[in-house]
Amino acid sequence: MKALHTQLSFELKRFKASKESIETLFIGGGTPSTVAPELYTPIFELLKPYMQKEAEITTEANPNSATRTWLKGMKDIGVNRVSFGVQSFDENKLKALNRAHTPKQAKDAVMVAKELGFEHLSIDLIYNYQGDTKTLLLNDIEQAFKLPIDHISAYELTIEDGTKFSTTPEVRQEDENLAFFVSEEIEKRGFNAYEISNFGKYQSKHNKGYWELKNYIGAGSGAVGFLKDRRFYPNTDIEAYINNPLHITEELLSSDELLTEKIFLGLRSIIGLEKSMLTEEMQQRIEILCQEKKLKCDNKHYYNNNFFLSDELALFLLG
Repeated sequence: MKALHTQLSFELKRFKASKESIETLFIGGGTPSTVAPELYTPIFELLKPYMQKEAEITTEANPNSATRTWLKGMKDIGVNRVSFGVQSFDENKLKALNRAHTPKQAKDAVMVAKELGFEHLSIDLIYNYQGDTKTLLLNDIEQAFKLPIDHISAYELTIEDGTKFSTTPEVRQEDENLAFFVSEEIEKRGFNAYEISNFGKYQSKHNKGYWELKNYIGAGSGAVGFLKDRRFYPNTDIEAYINNPLHITEELLSSDELLTEKIFLGLRSIIGLEKSMLTEEMQQRIEILCQEKKLKCDNKHYYNNNFFLSDELALFLLG
């Protein structure tokens, strides 16, 4: 936490942060709920002058470690949104995913957060794990909607190198019908999709900031920051990060790389694409997509109706 404070102090200067210039804050990656709220206090004190009054402040939390005391402590220091890593309400699936909580712990954690007065609550669900069926996923969705949440992130299982599942890639099943099924069932219940994996009555400002390619500070081991045309990578090794939190690698992005990123992000979310940012060749290609009703088009913007086709559409545009 001291290393984090050191890096944040440095980044606030690098980003030329001014009074009330920070719109959102997200505490995530790993398990923030295993860190006592009082250890976050110096970080919040450092950031307070830069935070907007109505800033969205989210913390991720694991249901088994997000105790009432922890949740209350986080609310007291200013957190107003909690995203719970529920993944499923199926006991066997949770065990298979190596999750430490039970379905009851997940439900209880959300109810306690509501009782404590958190403004916005979200849960994560995972689909296309080996053995997932429409029946199991429908039960997950129905259980989720019995809870006082205003947001769901539904992620397709991905296998990352170096994780427990990298030695058993067969646990991921390929079933695009389940992706459409999950999306439709969530939308049917009144949560609108505003990005390929995110649905809600409330749309997270922090999530949208990434898709709009706004500048963001990435603080902590393995975080990523972005400023204009540069990416910043703090050390991914936790011990090395603690020893030197200011050892940060920089990557300069070309205008072509930035445009590619805007296209991919814009098509996988409600952000869409601005006509003015596209090359002439891209504008000719995009007109074909408009004629084929693959995109919704007006004079200045293009929007994608089917986020699951976003990669294919982006690749067509990029030629």
